[in-house]
Amino acid sequence: MMFPVKEFKALLKQLEGELQTGEGLWTLRGFIDTARRVYSLTSDTKVISKALELMLVPSITEFWHSRGYEVIPAQYQNFYPDLSLVSPQQERFALDLKTSYRLPSTRKESAMRVSGFTLGAFTGYFRNRSSTKNITFPYSAYDRHYVVGILYTQTQAPSPAIYSIDQVEEIMPPIRDIEIIFHEKWQLASDHPGSGNTRNIGSVTELEALRKGRGPFALLGEVGREIFDEYWQQYLTRAMARAAELAEPPFRNLREYLRYRNRLDLLARLEQEDAATDV
Repeated sequence: MMFPVKEFKALLKQLEGELQTGEGLWTLRGFIDTARRVYSLTSDTKVISKALELMLVPSITEFWHSRGYEVIPAQYQNFYPDLSLVSPQQERFALDLKTSYRLPSTRKESAMRVSGFTLGAFTGYFRNRSSTKNITFPYSAYDRHYVVGILYTQTQAPSPAIYSIDQVEEIMPPIRDIEIIFHEKWQLASDHPGSGNTRNIGSVTELEALRKGRGPFALLGEVGREIFDEYWQQYLTRAMARAAELAEPPFRNLREYLRYRNRLDLLARLEQEDAATDV
């Protein structure tokens, strides 16, 4: 399996620079109409995420097309993944674009964190890997699952306003200090669901762990790829446990799961890696 990770990371680094000015401000300042009026952006995270995606996808698509890959966008907004890449050898790769903003640091926490993002469902197509519901190809048809993560800092942007095209450089954008990361999904995954009541896999939120692809499953080494799949295929929320007539879920985190599976060797490795990280 040949996947040009190094070259793709180089492209993302280039795009990272193109998305912001030398001062770190986002280059996008608003939406323009045919009367050449510019409508400034707000801090709405959904709008920001979509705008970043629109700025990145054309260059990403061109990169893969130039290497003989077919690029298939998700048919609907709730489909996984955002882009499906099919190599000349018919290998398939999932590529999801995710955004997250940095959280203000607190005195209690020394490590910088981000709001985090979801990494797709842990029910449905993730468990029934021959299913085509809400997914471009069956989950089992993908050789690898990758995430392009776009991290940024929110600014104190002014209230929405209308500007002339000549004023575009005066508009304060809602984000700055954009950083793009690229790792396999299992390396970024946490052992907890994402925010809300949705049945989605959550990412780790510590900034350095995201940068290095050092989520809890990645701390186990290459076997973490397999454990990630097993863990999330068996994970139950409290509501799912009640529906299965269980008093409570059999495990709530990775440590409990490794004890549940009697993988004490991996539990020891996880605790050793955690201890090394805390030093």
